[in-house]
Order: sequence, then structure tokens, then C-alpha cells
Amino acid sequence: MTAMRLAFDIVDVFTDRPYAGNQLAVVHGAEGLSTEQCQALAREFNFSESTFPGPADGAAYPTRIFTPEQEIPFAGHPTLGTAWVLRERGSISSDEVVQHCGAGEIGVRFDGDRVELSATPRDLAGPVGADLVRDLLREVGLAEADRAGEAWVAGAGLSFVHVPVTEEAVVRAHPSSGPFAGYAERLAAVGPVDDLLDAINLYAVAGDAPYLRVHSRVFVPGVGIPEDPATGSAAAGLGMALVASGRLPEGGRYDIRQGVEMGRPSTLHGRVEATDGRATRCHVAGSVRPVASGEIEVPPRRVS
Repeated sequence: MTAMRLAFDIVDVFTDRPYAGNQLAVVHGAEGLSTEQCQALAREFNFSESTFPGPADGAAYPTRIFTPEQEIPFAGHPTLGTAWVLRERGSISSDEVVQHCGAGEIGVRFDGDRVELSATPRDLAGPVGADLVRDLLREVGLAEADRAGEAWVAGAGLSFVHVPVTEEAVVRAHPSSGPFAGYAERLAAVGPVDDLLDAINLYAVAGDAPYLRVHSRVFVPGVGIPEDPATGSAAAGLGMALVASGRLPEGGRYDIRQGVEMGRPSTLHGRVEATDGRATRCHVAGSVRPVASGEIEVPPRRVS
């Protein structure tokens, strides 16, 4: 019997050229697969995320997002990359579409060469206490003296600890030797957070409101991603943290440089809307480049 095979596309997101940015596999026709089968395919691709979109209905479509270790409710570069692939394949044609995922409805807009997601802020807690920030910095090889402002927990579907440090410290940091799960209880005490991810967004800021330049590195060891080259979900949460910490009190724009230390340079374009010193809408945009397409064999369904 011939094994069932599914079509896939591989794209690089948040880059204007192939072999940079963040890799994404988009697997088509997988709506009949079990969670275990999707997970096996994501582990086979072994990118930070792989997606499994369902059939598009007009200007909306569902998708599931998997890291090599688990399914997650939302992520930035999979959202942009999946929308771009579906448009290239003719499954969607509108300049504005809606992605249905675990975090709810995410707006996606095409603007020339860029794709932009729009998400509603969900979690914001902080500032994070100095002792906890010190311990988190030690996990990535840094010291309390490297800190350069208030740290916040923030996210619009996935929540990160956003820790500002000096530019030199961003370069000097290294991935943690283990997950950050041991800090979950202490982070929960900072404030109510529903979407906490085992992750740190380490960043340095230059410039002044309403436009900032950011150098960022994101470590997500708890879901099998020691370091991520371009993280749209972290970029969305960063906009919230920048408003809360007073760097963009009335909202504004920020461009993020990420992935340089990994040899996969990425550029993320963020903007945040704010009212009364609190973010009300987060937007993250970037370019997408095709790399490969093909077919992959469907893993066997596990029999219990």
C-alpha cells in the first residue's frame, strides 16, 4: 500500500532573502491528522515552529502551531508565514484575513512586500522584582549590572519575560543550559498571567519615542528552542512592555534586529497603539521568502 503524503512549503520569515530569518514549515491538508501525527511532523522538520492550516473560508482560516516539543496557541512568524503561503497558493486572496488559532482571532494584513499581524494584548504584569530578574539573567550568563531598566511579563497570546539590558550584554548572553520552569511560581506572583511561556526576551533599546531601535535575543528552552532567530509573539509583547516601562508611553514604532548571533539575521517591524499609558493593540510585520516545497509522508496514527 502506498503511504499517504502531504504537500508542504518551507519559507523564511522576517527576512528579505532566503536562508535568513526564521524557518517555517507549512503542511497542507492535515486537518484529519491527530495531535500526535502533527507533533511527529513538527519534530521531523525540527524548526522552531511548523503549522497545519485548515481549509480557508473566504478571508479566514484555522491553523494549528507546533514547536518540536508541543502545540502552542499563537506565534508570530508562523502566523505571517502561513498567511503568505496560503495567499501564494490561492487559498486566500483578500489583503486582510483572520487566522483562527488557540489564542483566538489574529488579524493579518498584506501591505506590499510585508505581512502584518495585529493582536490584542492579553497579559501584562510587572515590574518584575530585582531578585527575580537577577536570577533570570544568571541563567543566560549575565549579571544584575547588565540590566538597563524595568522587566515586565507581557504577551498577546504567548507571554514572555522582557528584560532590558545593555547592547554589549545582548551580544554576550548565551542560551540557558536548562528550562526556566523553576521560576514559574515566582513569575506568577508578579501578577495574573494566563499565557506564560518558558521564555526570556532579552533586549537593548536605542532611540527615543515615538521610534525605537531594538536588538533582541529570545531563549525558549522549555519548548525545545534554545534560541529563536525571529520571534513575532515576543515582538508583540515587547510593544506592551515598552509602553508600560515608559519607553513608548503613547505608543509608537520599533524595529527589532534579532538572530544575528545565530547566523540568521532577522528584521521585525513593530508598532503599538496605547491609551492612558497602556497598550491597546500590537502589530508586527515582516517579509517572507520561499525556500522549498515538496511532499512528506504522514506518520502512522498511534494505536492505544
